[in-house]
Amino acid sequence: MRALTDLPNDPGPSLQLGLPGFTFEDLYRPRGLRRLAQSFDARLAEDEPELFQAFDAYRKSQGKSLTGPAESDLLVRVARHMSRFVARLFRVESELDKLMGHLKGELPLFDFKREFITRRVFKKGAPDRPTLAEFPSLDGRMRLMLQLGFPEALSTGDFERGLAESVLSLMDFERLFSGNLPADQQEKAPALRERWAALRGALVATPEGREAFGSSLVTQGDDAAELQAVRALLSLADRWTYARALHPETKDQFHTWPTHRVPKPLVFDQLVHLQRPDAELPEATEGLEHHLRHRDGFKLTDRRGTQRDVMNEVDYCVLCHERQKDSCSTGFPAKDKVAEGHSYKKNPLGIPLTGCPLDERISEAHLLKREGNSLAALAMVTLDNPMCPGTGHRICNDCMKACIFQKQEPVNIPLAETAALTDVLDLPWGFEIYGLLTRWNPLNVRRPYALPYVGRNVMVVGLGPAGYTLSHYLLNEGFGVTGVDGLKIEPFSDELVGRNGHALTPIRDWRSLTRELDERVLEGFGGVSEYGITVRWDKNFLTLIHLTLARREGFRIHGGVRFGGTLTIEDAWQLGFDHVAIAAGAGRPTIIGMKNNLIRGIRKASDFLMALQLTGAFKKDSLANLQVQLPAIVIGGGLTGVDTATELMAYYPVQVEKALLRHEKLTAELGEEAVIARLDAEERATYQTFLEHGRAVRAERERAKAEGGTPDFIKLVRAWGGVSLAYRRSLTESPAYRLNHEEVTKALEEGIRFIERMSPVEAIPDTTGAVRALRFERMVTVDGKLKGSGQFFELPARTVCVAAGTSPNVTYEREYPGTFQLDEGGDYFQGHALVETADGFALERVEASEDLDSQVGFFTSYAKDGHFISFYGDNHPTYAGNVVKAMASAKDGYGEVARLYAKEVAALDFDDEVAQARREEQRAAHFAKLDAAFNATIVAVKRLTPTIVEVVVKAPFAASHFQPGQFYRLQNFERNAPVVDGMRLTMEGLALTGAWVDKEKGLMGTIVLEMGSSSRLCSALTPGESVVLMGPTGAPTEIGHNETVVLVGGGLGNAVLFSIARSLKAAGCRVVYFAGYRLKSDSFKQDEIEAGTDQIVWSVDTGETIEPRRPQDSAFRGNVVQAMLAYAEGKLAAPSLIPLSEVDRIIAIGSDRMMRAVAEARHGVLQPHLKPDHEAIGSINSPMQCMMKEICAQCLQRHVDPRTGKETWVFSCYNQDQRLDQVDFVNLNQRLRGNTVMEKIADLYLAQLLKKAPHLKRV
Repeated sequence: MRALTDLPNDPGPSLQLGLPGFTFEDLYRPRGLRRLAQSFDARLAEDEPELFQAFDAYRKSQGKSLTGPAESDLLVRVARHMSRFVARLFRVESELDKLMGHLKGELPLFDFKREFITRRVFKKGAPDRPTLAEFPSLDGRMRLMLQLGFPEALSTGDFERGLAESVLSLMDFERLFSGNLPADQQEKAPALRERWAALRGALVATPEGREAFGSSLVTQGDDAAELQAVRALLSLADRWTYARALHPETKDQFHTWPTHRVPKPLVFDQLVHLQRPDAELPEATEGLEHHLRHRDGFKLTDRRGTQRDVMNEVDYCVLCHERQKDSCSTGFPAKDKVAEGHSYKKNPLGIPLTGCPLDERISEAHLLKREGNSLAALAMVTLDNPMCPGTGHRICNDCMKACIFQKQEPVNIPLAETAALTDVLDLPWGFEIYGLLTRWNPLNVRRPYALPYVGRNVMVVGLGPAGYTLSHYLLNEGFGVTGVDGLKIEPFSDELVGRNGHALTPIRDWRSLTRELDERVLEGFGGVSEYGITVRWDKNFLTLIHLTLARREGFRIHGGVRFGGTLTIEDAWQLGFDHVAIAAGAGRPTIIGMKNNLIRGIRKASDFLMALQLTGAFKKDSLANLQVQLPAIVIGGGLTGVDTATELMAYYPVQVEKALLRHEKLTAELGEEAVIARLDAEERATYQTFLEHGRAVRAERERAKAEGGTPDFIKLVRAWGGVSLAYRRSLTESPAYRLNHEEVTKALEEGIRFIERMSPVEAIPDTTGAVRALRFERMVTVDGKLKGSGQFFELPARTVCVAAGTSPNVTYEREYPGTFQLDEGGDYFQGHALVETADGFALERVEASEDLDSQVGFFTSYAKDGHFISFYGDNHPTYAGNVVKAMASAKDGYGEVARLYAKEVAALDFDDEVAQARREEQRAAHFAKLDAAFNATIVAVKRLTPTIVEVVVKAPFAASHFQPGQFYRLQNFERNAPVVDGMRLTMEGLALTGAWVDKEKGLMGTIVLEMGSSSRLCSALTPGESVVLMGPTGAPTEIGHNETVVLVGGGLGNAVLFSIARSLKAAGCRVVYFAGYRLKSDSFKQDEIEAGTDQIVWSVDTGETIEPRRPQDSAFRGNVVQAMLAYAEGKLAAPSLIPLSEVDRIIAIGSDRMMRAVAEARHGVLQPHLKPDHEAIGSINSPMQCMMKEICAQCLQRHVDPRTGKETWVFSCYNQDQRLDQVDFVNLNQRLRGNTVMEKIADLYLAQLLKKAPHLKRV
């Protein structure tokens, strides 16, 4: 199988540019882009001298000489010329002409919609409306009329077009005989009369025709009689169309035809059509049954509209820019900003009608699209929205909210925007055409082409919508840009991006690089767009943006780099960066006040979505483990909650079908008893349910296949308990409804329930500790305030996801207090504006506002040694909330970064090739330095015991910042992962503590216990293989000075204690080490343990003991608590050098059971031997996923104050070292069991796969 990012084997004809003197490489090089701009100017001046003069004057004024319609008209005219120029450049004139002809050919169909469907058939008060019973008679006569008089209508395969053209002909005849034929069409009159005569003759040429139409076509030859005959046929078409819209067998097709869809009135409290299926629970709502859409897995669920759908929307647009009423772009200004408290009017739902945050010239693009000129339309879009693949259909709707149509359905602007892009992408070399428009766009008079490298470097932290958009703008300003992100970002092949000796190759067919979404590589690029947005949106567009940026010389990406862990601000300056831009996105999820808040089965929505969409749990070839059960309830009323509910609904059938398939393969190879033996009683019951449900899914799939239909998994999932979204207010008050009711409608179509006015009070566990139900309180509104009613009830739930919002990501300030000022609420960075002074620049505090028209401060408070740090996206209070606002923050803010160096850049002579070459050499050296610092590669994998391996990684910066106790996230790359028997052996993120580091060599060693599929895959890693080693993360273990410390290690926990022990000794501490193992053969690294300790007690649970090698050390058979007690009582072979009564601190690291045992023993058998005020710490092994500190929240750990009983929550990936007396170990054990069924089956399945490929396991 071809690698997912290789160039196609047969790329087709090579690219020969249509402009003399230009090569493909010129289109990526600033010098070539400048020449291209000059060539465009020359061609424009030659073809349209007056237009060129006007445009040149406008450009020289930097776009300030014209505004409003005059500016729009100029840009539209230049865009038309630009389209022809680009088509000639790529030699796609014929393809573009064909596309234009097709699109323009759709427009007459909307005359039919406007004149016939809207103004005649469905006109309010239209007479003589037929009943449903009349449809069969009407249908027979109508089809006979079309068959006899308009046979082409039934023969072309496009019945909608045939019908429209037939009716339009009848309307032309009506205008002719009524004397209303327009003056400019009078020359068509003779031909129309001939066509009418032919039609009349055809209709009465057969007995059936004479019987059906003869009486209505009796005529004396005068126009009045002819008019009567025509109107009889139009009346037939009119009444047939109306009846067809009602008939159950035809209405579905009727409503899918763009020419027949009439805009519906907007009733703001009824934007979503609902039913209430449960009389005992009237708060529960569902979508209408006939609107249900039967989803199957994780392929793209919305294929967007056809070109006719798109042209319908473009035709519907009234092109408001010509009257400066294009509120879709500019918003609806408030009449009184002070009184209304906002620059923009609000709709009845309270949403400000700001229009497009990017100020995209929508109406102008629609004008060009209406002409069939998708390339010109895309040029207009990219003027303000160059990263438009990241917006558009099913992403943003700010423009629709502010459409001029406020009382009826708005124009579907995002659909039209995306269509302009896809039309161009589908042309030969469409990828290259789009990419060129991001680097060169004459319409952008401020920056018509990308500048050469200016000698300054920017680090962009976070590669979500704000980060990648900011990267684009800074690249075009000539900066060297490096994007870093904590997520694993899959690299492209060198051939695809033209690196490391490979020439950049043009891509002819963009589709050759796309994949169905359930097969696509999960790239990590795009942040929330990758993991937070569902498959309603085509994530191949993320690949498009990623690849477009990755192919630029001035851009580099480094995934697995955590800002504040892998590198600090000071590191950035030392690495040669001149500016840091923070676009780190949303941070900590909100924890709601519900009893038993995070018992097993309850997780945050961000955790579920990340686990689903970054690990690939939904993919057939993935070993990732994500276990959910039904019924499922999502708590929250926002769009994240809606997305979580739909994905739970879709994932459950995928999960149980995968479980069944693996079960069948395993039982065929091992026998069922061997498979079931791995599971305890609770797990077996869950597993049997999965298998039963998997068989039902398979049966439904087979039924649908036999009947030629689509499987109905909604029916099955509902029968098993379904998926519900519960919100404390009404649906119409929910953020999802108010911001994007279309997504609520789409979610209800997938079968979820929305339960209104329900506030969760308590999660009720079953006998095993897992959630079985939620207890809710009904909410009521009293005097405009939401209050509890005092009525409580339970809903069954085996999976609960909480989507209650997030806080901004200001983790760096929490890790390094005093670096940044936060706002008064401590939520966001305090914004500052850049102020020019005599000595350079200073910062001026700016108060934040959600109003996009207010003054915005893009800079944090950081100002040191001439360096500043800016912030964007969800980090910024003005732009937080959605993708397009995040992108707008980059568009609005990049100029402020450029202003820092504007004078310096203005003084550069880009024609000085020697100086420019020198700058570019410096950039290459800068990028090479970053590669050496951030790239992680495997050095060695060594087996230490039958179940433990040591993985040595070269990752200089990750190693250089390590402090004892911290850990890393290790992953292999999906694109590099081997495939065995159709399974791609991709690792989930492994939390691995650093055992040792060699900072001079940039090496880090970590110890891995092979206890699951991902950990087993470590033995398949090869020296030289690129991996992700994100970190260090977590908190360094506190190292006291001159203390007496007991270290208690259990199994793999001993690996963590190597470095801690050495640091304690270096700090003058006395160290007693209890090293516990299950068996003697499990012990490892004895030298390292001895090097950092004064005395060791080697204990094994059973079997042969570990022989001490030093006289002060002892061996013991039993668990570590028993070993500690024996030590305290002097019952070991060697005398106790340090009494436990002198111990200041205990640090325990091992399994949750071991740490719990130590915690309890301190208040039991060990209490008489310990200092009353000693401190006891455990390194808590919570389940973890992102490990980026308070993002996904999988690692949440419950604490209970032993004195007050107060409950608190700790993110273990932020600080894994926690006081043993506060840790709720029961909760920890329960949360560690969240995925055990799927984990055990995946581990068994991998073991069988590795038997088929024994060469993969290298140690």
